[in-house]
Amino acid sequence: MAMNVGSGGEGEPVVEMNTTPLIDVMLVLLTLLIITIPMQTHAVKLDMPRPNNAPPPTPPETVDLVIDFDGTITWNAEAISLGQLDGYLKNAAEAQVQPEIHVAPNRLASYDRVAEVLAHAQRLGVTKIGFVGIDQYQ
Repeated sequence: MAMNVGSGGEGEPVVEMNTTPLIDVMLVLLTLLIITIPMQTHAVKLDMPRPNNAPPPTPPETVDLVIDFDGTITWNAEAISLGQLDGYLKNAAEAQVQPEIHVAPNRLASYDRVAEVLAHAQRLGVTKIGFVGIDQYQ
């Protein structure tokens, strides 16, 4: 779409070639070429492990350790003292398969009391400890 504006005579013929139809034809050909090229699928070969059809192992024993707002410690709904807790934690640590201890501190429980219970568990070698009931703190 070029226009020749110059100081030439009015009756001179335009010598430039009109390239607009050529560009249109090239764009149509390019579009057809892109459409007709088959999609390349890139596959990544992974060595995945074979599925294990064996039944899952039995779930481990779980212990509910609740620390109440007044500092009361309960082991599976049985109120215990700190000395008794040490005995229970020692037995759990020495077991062939350690039970999972689910610590559920009350929202109003003292941080010092919870930290004390966790320190006793760590000192006695209990490794499978987790907190439950965290949603009450949100």
